[in-house]
Amino acid sequence: MSTTPGPPLPEQLATPLAWLDAEGRLQGCNPAFASWLGISARRLQGLALAELDAEGGRLAELLPRLPESGEALRVRRARLAFPGAGEHFADLWLARGDDGGARVEAHPADEFPGEDPATALPAALSAALKGLAHEIRNPLAGMKGAAQLLARRVDSDEARELVDLVGSEVDRLAALVDRLMNPAPPRAFAPTNIHAVLERVRQLAEVEAGWAVKLVRDFDPSLPEFPGDADRLVQALWNLVRNALESGASQVQLRTRAEHHVLIGDRAHRLAVRVDIADDGRGVPEDLAERIFLPLVSGRAEGTGLGLPLAQQVAREHGGSLGYRSRPGHTVFTLLIPVPDGEGEAPAASA
Repeated sequence: MSTTPGPPLPEQLATPLAWLDAEGRLQGCNPAFASWLGISARRLQGLALAELDAEGGRLAELLPRLPESGEALRVRRARLAFPGAGEHFADLWLARGDDGGARVEAHPADEFPGEDPATALPAALSAALKGLAHEIRNPLAGMKGAAQLLARRVDSDEARELVDLVGSEVDRLAALVDRLMNPAPPRAFAPTNIHAVLERVRQLAEVEAGWAVKLVRDFDPSLPEFPGDADRLVQALWNLVRNALESGASQVQLRTRAEHHVLIGDRAHRLAVRVDIADDGRGVPEDLAERIFLPLVSGRAEGTGLGLPLAQQVAREHGGSLGYRSRPGHTVFTLLIPVPDGEGEAPAASA
């Protein structure tokens, strides 16, 4: 008589797992967790999670705020280290246990330590951006005039639609240039549909790439609207898609999903909209991996190095985050935007 094997025990799993008591101390872990940290399970026994946290108690502060329902809270880019040993990086899933303690599931990742390199823009780089903005104002004005003249000469609706697209994109770039030269308070947020934003980005991509690249949509139709600036999001996501097109990709996927109980920065959110831009191109060069979000850093001779810093800035304006993972043949940039609770206030735009 044959029997169906049950699910593997935690000790047999390759995913690092640990169990905490109500005081946040390790009651136990599986071999994968100990191996990941490079420390024996015996030495980890009884250690407080705060002692493993290389970010000054960030994780310990989250434990009392875990959902009572048992749903997991995702902690991105966590840094753990046994006292006196090297740091290890992972996305963590924290969930409340039945006994009042917590479960920790780690998904190790190759991350670089230190602060986000785009948190500050030196004065010299700011001046360079303003200088570049000044230089491109005249070409933009010429393009706008040419689009207006061309609009008077086209007859078909399809051609007129393309000319209108040129004009609207010139207007958007001109507004971006003006913002670089004369920073002003951002516009008030309005209800935003992420799929309407992505449809506009897809249209731009099809005009630029034609049939050379396959564009795949994988949308979650249940996603709610959120307070945002649609034009700024178009700019940010178009920069990500254009980078994918220029990486030699044969396929670019636009994917949306709902992300529940996610941590962005030091704030936990019940719901966030996740946008993945995935491609099968060459990937991010290894020598640029730690500097990719710095202004004026580009892997292409003709690149400006402005697209990713701007995309990251737009993510911050919406209270969200932008990250990536990359290897040759598979690169994914992930934009997370929190959706305010129904009873809460919408996040205000920030400069």
